Amino acid sequence: FLACVYITGVFYAHQLFILWSCVETVIGLYGETIEVPCNNGNNKPDGLIFTKWKYVKDDGSPGDLLVKQAQKDEATVSATDGYKSRVSIAANSSLLITQGSLTDQRVFTCMVVSLTNLKEHSVEVKVYKKPSAPVIKNKAKELENGKLTQLGECVAESANPAAYLIWMKNNQPLVDDGKTIIITSAITKDPATGLSSTSSRLQYTASKEDVESQFTCTANHVMGPDQVSAPETFPIHYPTEKVSLQVVSQSPIREGDDVTLKCQADGNPPPTSFNFNIKGKKVTVTDKDVYTLTGITRADTGVYKCSLLDNDVMESTQMVTVSFLDVSLTPTGKVLKSLGEKLEVSLEKNASTEAKVTWSKDNRKLDELPEFSKLTYSDAGLYVCDVSIEGIKRSLSFELTVEGGPNIMSLTKRRSNDGKHKILTCEAEGSPKPDVQWSVNGTNDETSYFNGKATYKLTVVPSKNLTVSCHVTNKLGFDSRNISVFSQKNEDGAEQAKVIVGVMVGLFLAAALVGLIYWLYIKKTRQGTWKTGEKETGTSEESKKLEENNHKADV
Repeated sequence: FLACVYITGVFYAHQLFILWSCVETVIGLYGETIEVPCNNGNNKPDGLIFTKWKYVKDDGSPGDLLVKQAQKDEATVSATDGYKSRVSIAANSSLLITQGSLTDQRVFTCMVVSLTNLKEHSVEVKVYKKPSAPVIKNKAKELENGKLTQLGECVAESANPAAYLIWMKNNQPLVDDGKTIIITSAITKDPATGLSSTSSRLQYTASKEDVESQFTCTANHVMGPDQVSAPETFPIHYPTEKVSLQVVSQSPIREGDDVTLKCQADGNPPPTSFNFNIKGKKVTVTDKDVYTLTGITRADTGVYKCSLLDNDVMESTQMVTVSFLDVSLTPTGKVLKSLGEKLEVSLEKNASTEAKVTWSKDNRKLDELPEFSKLTYSDAGLYVCDVSIEGIKRSLSFELTVEGGPNIMSLTKRRSNDGKHKILTCEAEGSPKPDVQWSVNGTNDETSYFNGKATYKLTVVPSKNLTVSCHVTNKLGFDSRNISVFSQKNEDGAEQAKVIVGVMVGLFLAAALVGLIYWLYIKKTRQGTWKTGEKETGTSEESKKLEENNHKADV
């Protein structure tokens, strides 16, 4: 049996053909204009007299709708019921029914009368309507772990045919197993419109893992596509199985800090009141989960606990360790000592953990603090001791000054590069820095002072031989030293005299060397005589040769 099914809308488009019966079937949309075809448009035979549309009433009796004479442009509406204002005929002889409703689901017949024939073409009309978007109603306020609870009711209203509802969890369909999941569906019809509403109740057994689960309802309908409700989540109630205690504070905890103890339980809803065990003393807090220790001290180091109000066995513990660092340095501040004295430095420390100690002098790191058994000027300076543990650092210092009277270590002279001047250098030790006075006038070239050592330079141009004095002084004493300075002329003579003296000394050393060699020679040649008992004075011939050699050396 071949039948034609048309889905018609306002624009009389999109025809769908299906196998149904010997009667043609057309599907119209609720609330829109339904087009009922007459023999698929093949309805204009030769000798056409008129086209007539009729229908089967609810009681099964026939009823006329309209007649269109071939020679007339307008059709004559013969319907007297609700179709009177809703029917018309198209140019292709199709019946047009406005404001389609479920009452239009019936058989309509097109009768074509010509001079030679009369043919009837029956069409069954069905009216479809897509349901409204599904909505989850009567939702549970919460679900209880392991307990079968009605989660909610999904409703998709005003459809024809009725929609089919599917419950989903995290986009996966739920299947009724009769135990942990029970789904009950029902369909109701609106007596006024005949449209169907589908409802589906879901009973669900939740677990703790469903805290973040999303539940939706999908409406499936022949008009498609599927419609999905807004996702719903539900709080899951379950008892506490574990308690945890947290120490809320910066790390490490130092004396004077405020430390907050926070107790948490994994139950839902979470407990709001707890017992805190503060070093053996029970403290109950209500409507909060924290307890604060203010201005904590090292004496507060110990084990702390928290538990449920109604179950002391379910508890959690935490060790609280308070870091501390006590440091004492002797001496501190400004320290004044004399040269050569002894200085004893003592560092005492008490800490919660092993402390690290570093020393520096004048911002330079030291491997260790030097021994001050006999102070020198170079020992003076600012000493800083840094003592630290994690999170705590203490810095102590002393500034050492070593004093002593001035002492001239050297007084030297040299000729300038151009040979016209004499540069005198006086080096002295002392603290405070000694002042210098020279016994002659000259040009002070430069002065330096470091670690108790002062260097003074004076440039002079002596016109005659001079004795120059360097005189140094500070609050603790004085010292002086002299040096002879020759004029340029006398210095040249002195240089010549030095050359003559050098030559004479050289000749004398040469003669002494010759004599020594000869003596060694004689000693070697006389070793045989010593063995036979001869006198050490040697022969007369040897004595004569020795005298001749000595005479030559004197010359």
